[in-house]
Amino acid sequence: MKTSAWIRRLKESMRYLLHLGRRNPLFILGMVVVLGLVFCAIFAPLITPYPNDAKFGINFAEKLQSPSARHLFGSDALGRDIFTRVIFGARMSLQIGITVISIALVIGIPLGLIAGFAGGKIDELIMRVADVFLAFPSILLPLAIAAALGASIVNAMIAIAVSWFPWYVRIIRAQVLSVKEELYVESARSIGVSNFRIIIRHILPNSLSPVIIQASMDMGYTILAAASLSFIGVGAKPPTVEWGLMITSARAYYMDYWWTVIFPGLAIFITVLAFNLVGDGLRDILDPKMRD
Repeated sequence: MKTSAWIRRLKESMRYLLHLGRRNPLFILGMVVVLGLVFCAIFAPLITPYPNDAKFGINFAEKLQSPSARHLFGSDALGRDIFTRVIFGARMSLQIGITVISIALVIGIPLGLIAGFAGGKIDELIMRVADVFLAFPSILLPLAIAAALGASIVNAMIAIAVSWFPWYVRIIRAQVLSVKEELYVESARSIGVSNFRIIIRHILPNSLSPVIIQASMDMGYTILAAASLSFIGVGAKPPTVEWGLMITSARAYYMDYWWTVIFPGLAIFITVLAFNLVGDGLRDILDPKMRD
């Protein structure tokens, strides 16, 4: 009986996904690109022609070769295959996105829950602290933090996460203010359910939809922010394979050798676009107002 019910739910989910695909093909396109990014990150050593070029491979005899069958995306000033390095860069991009969003959520969700549920002076204190972070331009605060901590990809991720968490505080707080007035929350209070249990079992699950949508979109923007910090010089350092670092390493000669910046730049553009398409599709799935 349980197996048949599980199969029935699976069929219903597949039908809904097919319906969603017909209704929003851009969501399917975004998912395909994101899954392709995950595939590249996992199997990069198997699908790239020169895996050593992602580490310390140097071959001056092959330097600055234009795109060809031998080097699909050309080669850089050290003779390294750009296609290989772009594919390996997917690993770092996913690591950046997942790490930054995870840190931001771990900080932002509890603070947003406390602010929205407690109210009063606690709410005021938390939101004013969040406003201090939000007062800075989106790239200035991560730049200042990364510069103070020292140039490295780990410090860049920490800097981006610290500047990103206030957005999740505001989103969760707004949801909690709405959800905590619902009848099922009042009913739980009336039978003596503790505040902690109300938050965990009733308020949090019903407040996560906009957070999931925002997080899926922010995945692309965190990758872009990390690439920007690497381009400025306070992010990734060699021999790390990161798209922004690839671009800044080629800025001295890209006018003559365009492929050294075009392909890493396209990787960033396509990744950011794909995560935005996924986020837009998730809004259709998770937001009841967007459904038929």
